[in-house]
Amino acid sequence: MNPSSDAECRECQDLDAAEAEARRVRDESRATDCRVLRKRHLAAEHGERP
Repeated sequence: MNPSSDAECRECQDLDAAEAEARRVRDESRATDCRVLRKRHLAAEHGERP
């Protein structure tokens, strides 16, 4: 998978949705966790640098 396919990646979409929900309920700790997990995922699966 390449970096340009992020928009099509189900895990990226799920992490973005989880972050949005966390922010909606004002759970900033969970939102931060989602951002960290997404960065790790991008590095591992899409070859992006953290």
